[in-house]
Amino acid sequence: MRLSRRPPAPVRDRLTLRRGERTLATAPTRGGSYVVATSTALHLPTPSGEFLRLPWEQVDQASWKDGWLHVHETSGGPEHHVRLTEPGSVPEIVRERVTATVVVSQTARLPGGGTVRIAGRRPVDGDEVRWSFVFEAGLDPSDPGLRAQAEQLLEGLRRQTGL
Repeated sequence: MRLSRRPPAPVRDRLTLRRGERTLATAPTRGGSYVVATSTALHLPTPSGEFLRLPWEQVDQASWKDGWLHVHETSGGPEHHVRLTEPGSVPEIVRERVTATVVVSQTARLPGGGTVRIAGRRPVDGDEVRWSFVFEAGLDPSDPGLRAQAEQLLEGLRRQTGL
């Protein structure tokens, strides 16, 4: 079966696209909805039948395994797991779009122990680099001391890269 880039009309009616946002790929889900990859965001179905819009720069990482699309948001945000019945080009589009937003990504050792990954990403439709921290498992990302250490490392990275 050849999949269309456009989702069916009932899905399009519930999908809110921004001006200039183009649909690049769609894939049906096991729950009867669709995942929609656009030029600026990934739209994931929610239990209420609406869509969660994740701009590409807010996707920390995504993977495709055993029919499941796994999406992790930046800065320790939630994880999303969606079963696709016919993935089409969605996994490849997701990988390409997320990778295209990464300006710099560096893992650094924290002075107090442990590591943090610092990522600078640029939105598809913007110039400003947005920074995020991903702390090693077991470290509390809300700990003000850890955040201060990560901020110091970020300042060094910004001086080094000129960003």
